[in-house]
Amino acid sequence: MHTSYDPAALDADSETRRYRTIWISDVHLGTAGCKAEHLLDFLRRHDAQTLYLVGDIVDGWRLKKRWNWPQSHNDVVQKLLRKVRKGTRVIYIPGNHDEFARLYDQNFFGGIEVRLEAEHHTADGRRLWVTHGDQYDGVILYAKWLAYLGDQLYTLILMLNHWFNRARNRLGLGYWSLSQYLKHKVKDAVAFISAYEQVIVNEARRRGYDGVVCGHIHKAELREVDGILYCNDGDWVESLTALVEHDDGRLELIDWSLEGLRA
Repeated sequence: MHTSYDPAALDADSETRRYRTIWISDVHLGTAGCKAEHLLDFLRRHDAQTLYLVGDIVDGWRLKKRWNWPQSHNDVVQKLLRKVRKGTRVIYIPGNHDEFARLYDQNFFGGIEVRLEAEHHTADGRRLWVTHGDQYDGVILYAKWLAYLGDQLYTLILMLNHWFNRARNRLGLGYWSLSQYLKHKVKDAVAFISAYEQVIVNEARRRGYDGVVCGHIHKAELREVDGILYCNDGDWVESLTALVEHDDGRLELIDWSLEGLRA
């Protein structure tokens, strides 16, 4: 069982921001595109009573082909386990890239709860359905081979993105996502994102929820769609974003790419 939340046990850091809830997803530990250092910086400076890991935290697809696990990726895992020990309830909802963890529904690992999906109640009384969202992606459902092919192309784009941002860093410029830029310029990608949002919103309505929190498509969003709150917490390979809930139930997206790594 998880321990009770104790603010006094949190890291003694005057810059730490504390929230009722934090959602992060699509970290893709085990890939070169993972911005583990940025995520670790975020986790050091943000705490919450409950932290949801909304899928694709570990990228089993890539690790099967090539083992890539630098120290920074291990540091992220250790930081999450440390948060559990200090009183944060951590709930892990596996996605398609870490679907192996779906076999362990209702189990605990280092105090981290594994759930196929979850129901979250905000401080202001709203019921939110929390799911990775790949089950509502037509490509994953009906043409998984195409998803694997797309993953290969996506990995190449992320590699280009990495070297592009190294060059920007040497010029004293901040992080900028080439992959996000290309995605938003391609009409088919925009159409896919819109279709995905509508399908998952319809499912949330059918289930009687006030809103849905998901990931999967690597596009952070917080808006109302046909009377249902649609929240996508983004990712940590492109947009470097998280969704947070304040003590009064207000939801907010945090874009950590605008903050930059701290010393």
